[in-house]
Amino acid sequence: MTALHVIESANAPALGDVRSAGPGDLIYIRPDATTRRDFPKFWEAAGVAFARGAQVVVLRREEISSV
Repeated sequence: MTALHVIESANAPALGDVRSAGPGDLIYIRPDATTRRDFPKFWEAAGVAFARGAQVVVLRREEISSV
């Protein structure tokens, strides 16, 4: 199953959903996500997902055309 997760300042998926992502899943981290108080937890969860095979993209100024 393919899932798309976007982490940003105002919205984010459930932390467990990010952590359990794996092959075929895509996680986008927008620049403003770093302003979240819980950002370190999401960063760690993205690392776990990456190790499980998910693709993690840290955006700079790029826009996600499908979201």
